[in-house]
Amino acid sequence: MSDDLTVTSVPIVTLQDIEEAHERISTTVVRTPTVSCPALSRLTGADITLKLENLQAIGSFKERGAANKMALLTPEERARGVITVSAGNHAQGVARQASLLGISATIVMPRFTPATKVAATEAWGANVVLAGDDFAQACEVAEDLQKQEGRCLVHPFNDPAVIAGQGTVALELLQDAPEIDTVVVPVGGGGLIGGIATVMSALRPDVEVIGVQVEAYASLAGFPQEDGPTRGGATIAEGIAVTRLGDHCLNAFRGKISRILVVNELQVESAITTLAEKAKQVCEGAGATGLAAVLANPDLFKGRKIALPLSGGNINARILANTILRSLLRDGRILRLIFQIPDRPGTLADISARIGSYGGNIIEVSHHRLFASPSVQTAELVVMVEARDTAHAHQIETDLARHYIVRRD
Repeated sequence: MSDDLTVTSVPIVTLQDIEEAHERISTTVVRTPTVSCPALSRLTGADITLKLENLQAIGSFKERGAANKMALLTPEERARGVITVSAGNHAQGVARQASLLGISATIVMPRFTPATKVAATEAWGANVVLAGDDFAQACEVAEDLQKQEGRCLVHPFNDPAVIAGQGTVALELLQDAPEIDTVVVPVGGGGLIGGIATVMSALRPDVEVIGVQVEAYASLAGFPQEDGPTRGGATIAEGIAVTRLGDHCLNAFRGKISRILVVNELQVESAITTLAEKAKQVCEGAGATGLAAVLANPDLFKGRKIALPLSGGNINARILANTILRSLLRDGRILRLIFQIPDRPGTLADISARIGSYGGNIIEVSHHRLFASPSVQTAELVVMVEARDTAHAHQIETDLARHYIVRRD
């Protein structure tokens, strides 16, 4: 089950394949909403439409491909059971479809897959095997298990039936938002962009398809060169943490997309926060990369009618909370202020009163007398304050500085 790249020139997926897949999976996969988002449109200067794949039963578009592939299995293949490898979303799609079909499923997941995705996969009744530090190593384990158990492989992206299933996103998008002129698509293994590009090329060649990768896994950073080295490593966009694209996927979108954009970790974190605040959507890192690319390239996207597939919403609650807090700190809406104050009664109360009078909301206070302060006559006070916006935060800090020695951490 290697994820190595072997390029062929054979057309793999057609519009007819995708249309047939759409009919085939219609009873088990959600036809997700397509909604305009005025708040994001105002923020970006573009007309933003969201395709809410985070509202699938498993919280990700991945079930589309899994459903199509598994619906095509023969009775003999179903009896043998299925096996796949995934960092989470495809795993849940295979597990749920196996549950609906009444067949056995083994899912190999990298050891460091978020616990929420492991638990969700097990909840559908699949046998989960945690192995390997990344997708490539997990693939090796899955290959060995497949040989031992004789199960049918449901590849997470490099399979024509899976690509066709993912392409059904684009059919619904064009039916619900025919006015779009651009689609910005997360790229991991390449199944989603392969399916979307196939549909757009056949039905709406005027629609520009743009791919987005995260820095650590930017195998297409040299686009139109098709495959390059990636450094790998930890990323909040683990759903697209794939070192090399599939050959079938490359064949599906070759010559049908215009460019690949690369976003960094902080840009993805900010996009997750923006989607939560502005669009009221919980979105995982991979699903937020499209918006991250739009926010990072305002001149490229200004005035366009853009569709963003929110490819998944399976993000750990702690990671989501920390991501939002980190974004608020970077934006200046949360301040961490460090005071050097005289060690006398009433000082803390005075500082609290001043912050309140300025309209700030104190979140946390830490008071150090013994070790942090430079003098036995002083104390260090660390206060975390919530502000309305960046300008309000600056006002609070400036006013406090008139009365105390204070710096922002």
